[in-house]
Amino acid sequence: MKMKSLIIAGVSALALGGLSLPATAQTFKFAFQADAGSLDPHALFETFTIGLLANIYEPLVAYDRDMVKVPRLATDWEIVSPTVWRFNLRQDVKFQNGNDFTAEDVLFSWERMGSEGSDLKSVAATIKNITIIDDYTIEIETPVPNPIFLNDLTGMFIMDKEWSVANNTTEASSPADAGRDGSFATSNTNGTGPFMLESRQPDVKTVLVRYDDHWNTDIATNVQTVEFTPIGQAATRVAALLSGQIDMVYPVPVQDWDRLNNSDGVNALAGPEARTIFLGMDQSRDELLYSSVKGANPFKDPRVRHAFSFAIDVNAIKETIMRGAATPAGLMWAPQIQGFNAEANTPHPFDPDKARSLLADAGYADGFTVTMDCPNDRYVNDEKICQAVAGMLAKVGVTIDLLAQPKSLYFAKVLAQSGYDTSFYLLGWTPGTMDVQNVFSFLLACRNEEGTVGGFNLGGYCNARVDELGEIIASETDVDIRQAAIDEAAQILKADAGYIPLFQQPLSWGVRDGVSVAQRADNVLDLRNVVMP
Repeated sequence: MKMKSLIIAGVSALALGGLSLPATAQTFKFAFQADAGSLDPHALFETFTIGLLANIYEPLVAYDRDMVKVPRLATDWEIVSPTVWRFNLRQDVKFQNGNDFTAEDVLFSWERMGSEGSDLKSVAATIKNITIIDDYTIEIETPVPNPIFLNDLTGMFIMDKEWSVANNTTEASSPADAGRDGSFATSNTNGTGPFMLESRQPDVKTVLVRYDDHWNTDIATNVQTVEFTPIGQAATRVAALLSGQIDMVYPVPVQDWDRLNNSDGVNALAGPEARTIFLGMDQSRDELLYSSVKGANPFKDPRVRHAFSFAIDVNAIKETIMRGAATPAGLMWAPQIQGFNAEANTPHPFDPDKARSLLADAGYADGFTVTMDCPNDRYVNDEKICQAVAGMLAKVGVTIDLLAQPKSLYFAKVLAQSGYDTSFYLLGWTPGTMDVQNVFSFLLACRNEEGTVGGFNLGGYCNARVDELGEIIASETDVDIRQAAIDEAAQILKADAGYIPLFQQPLSWGVRDGVSVAQRADNVLDLRNVVMP
């Protein structure tokens, strides 16, 4: 019999004091390393936030536990023409306040997603127009033929127009609100999903309860109450799981996998995640906001960008920080993503001598100083990765002032609503559509003033040919032609050193024995699939 580790020794009573007694059979308690950024489903396009809200709000089309697209608020659809889709909407669906779900709510939600505060303008831009045929039939026109349009719709959560108007929340709130103030929708919800909000204390606890009148009576879960507690310290999360106070936690530090698997009553649940961790650089401003270099922007010079890539030993980060549980990346999209080509996935080499030579050629033989923005509670070992990158760059003469912050502050700073307030940063990306076109739309496209493309292109990378190829990828239905465009763009991106891909991080969950969950490649916890013993 395994001896249960005394992991909770040394963890303060205060740290665990907010956690209640072990869960009953119908109550599921889980912890993530940070809180949801907002309860507004159109505010922040961040995986954990969207994933939590997917239990409250629903799209027309969704992913099931195996990442297969299934009908949700739409029952079926047909392609009327290359750019027009007709959807039949599910009837007798009620929002959680009792209002009827109709076509008006779909039109309203699309318009709201395109509003000023929205972080999902790029998703809204995949639709040119929505025509209401009747209360439960709509036609959606796309700007061009879109081979992955159903994938795009998985990110379009439907809100109740009547409720939104009554509560003066017809426009999306800014991610800068971080769910702590701002519009009514940042702290209140009214969806059609199987769980509804009971209470919320930002950064402390969020409680969801089953919505008894949900239209689908066949979902697998037997959970009646969900208690979500953000726990920033990894040791405290693991302690809470081992002590039985929490049923599931994530992420678990990879170095704790053996500890969990060797302890009674719990197990580590690991797998490949479709998320690429990468570095980005401000290539748009004439002078960096945060650098010792004045009157110039060193990142406008591709030699400097390449120097940064040569200076970073991704394999060392993989072995020392990720304990071997990461896959070095040569592309900005993971193997699980449609459009991935293994032959093009060659990570950049580690060559510090080449890095020094390139910096000298670019006029920075003595190096320079630049601030690096980094979240410290979003990705697996994110701050440690940034610290390692800073140490490696120091060896080629570049001094990094590391600004590591909770994700609520990090995203509020670096996104469009704050003017892309960053010079150098770490970010991770899982395409919500599981298709490479999402990466082109959000990360690689030249930013436009409307914010409908390049919304997460924080550094302003821009290549006209990549944009042309992105348009082909967005509309081409011939698989071979489309893949050729993807591969050409990948070559250009690598030649430009527009970004520095690091690796695909692992899925890393810890689960109590007897609790059944579905570990999806997008790292979304869908409560529909949680079954308690």
